[in-house]
Amino acid sequence: MLDLKFVRENPEIVKENMKKKFQDSKLPLVDEVIELDELNRGAKQEGDALRAERNKLSKQIGTLMGQGKKEEAEELKKKVTDASEHLASLEEKENDLEERIKKIMMIIPNIIDPSVPVGKDDSENVEIQRYGDPFVPDFEIPYHTDIMERFEGIDLDSARKVAGNGFYYLMGDIARLHSSVISYARDFMIDRGFTYCIPPFMIRSEVVTGVMSFAEMDAMMYKIEGEDLYLIGTSEHSMIGKFIDTILPETKLPQTLTSYSPCFRKEKGAHGLEERGVYRIHQFEKQEMIVVCKPEESMDWYEKLWQNTVDLFRTLDVPVRTLECCSGDLADLKVKSVDVEAWSPRQKKYFEVGSCSNLGDAQARRLKIRVSSEDGNKYFAHTLNNTVVAPPRMLIAFLENNLQADGSVKIPEALQPYMGGKKAIMPK
Repeated sequence: MLDLKFVRENPEIVKENMKKKFQDSKLPLVDEVIELDELNRGAKQEGDALRAERNKLSKQIGTLMGQGKKEEAEELKKKVTDASEHLASLEEKENDLEERIKKIMMIIPNIIDPSVPVGKDDSENVEIQRYGDPFVPDFEIPYHTDIMERFEGIDLDSARKVAGNGFYYLMGDIARLHSSVISYARDFMIDRGFTYCIPPFMIRSEVVTGVMSFAEMDAMMYKIEGEDLYLIGTSEHSMIGKFIDTILPETKLPQTLTSYSPCFRKEKGAHGLEERGVYRIHQFEKQEMIVVCKPEESMDWYEKLWQNTVDLFRTLDVPVRTLECCSGDLADLKVKSVDVEAWSPRQKKYFEVGSCSNLGDAQARRLKIRVSSEDGNKYFAHTLNNTVVAPPRMLIAFLENNLQADGSVKIPEALQPYMGGKKAIMPK
């Protein structure tokens, strides 16, 4: 969420930003919120003047009563009553205006970084760099669920009976591989100085609206019926929410946390061939990283965060590339974002396995996450998040890139301690 003062003083910048994000339908909101803000400030000024007048009259009433001038005091009491009634109506008007202003401000997009390429959707994202050599073996690579079935490692039919489409049972070596990747990712991030955390898997609505846009919320979140609770779509939500309504001393920054959680998502919309199996599902597990830092440090942390994901995937012998998200592909709260994509030798193309985002002070402003400097000044922190790994999607990349001609799957050296020392797993 932007600073209302910034919108008031820079309406053309806000509008130009909307145009870069191809959200021209929102342009009238800028003038509307400025007009509402003017009315609200006028109501506040009138209210302050009334309060001052009422206090003045109340003192005069006390003086008159002390002097025995009851009739004059009664006249002033009527004025105080009238002023109180008018003040009540003004306060109601202020509350209504503030609610309308907040509603609009929540859907005005954040100002994107000047380095973000302008483009309408994800088809116009820009490749930055490749890491590792993408290759295609001289044997056929089956679809990922077919690979898993050779190990008796997945049961989709039973999952459909139990929970419906979008769920799965992982079994045996495949289930162990899944858990090993999560454990390895946890230790990888701890070794890079991040504090490990297991957060709440449900959050209240004030946290949901603090960390994401309404459009994302509607497309992703499952609500607990009859309660003010939502299942998290990613641990970033509760991890950033951990700092809600807090004032952090500068000496406590940066906060660097890595978290494990299950994730629950509606995943609305039709899914194509490449999104069946365990690619796009309603429940999965994930290792995440978040940073809360000073504004001047956020871009440095942004570069470090996505590099962590690249480095981890390379230790697992998976070629990856980074892709700069264009303006039209950025969610409204994001200042800048990069996707990490893994190579699929079966599809002969890359696919997304993680996303790193710098949100500036948008989440902090919504959640009231402030920083206190040594001289006592207070300002909003910057927040960032990034995927470490998100099995089982990550398993697709792992299995395809480590599959051998005899049907076995090679276990990279970094993962072997988590797999009981195994150097490969063999199909049944």
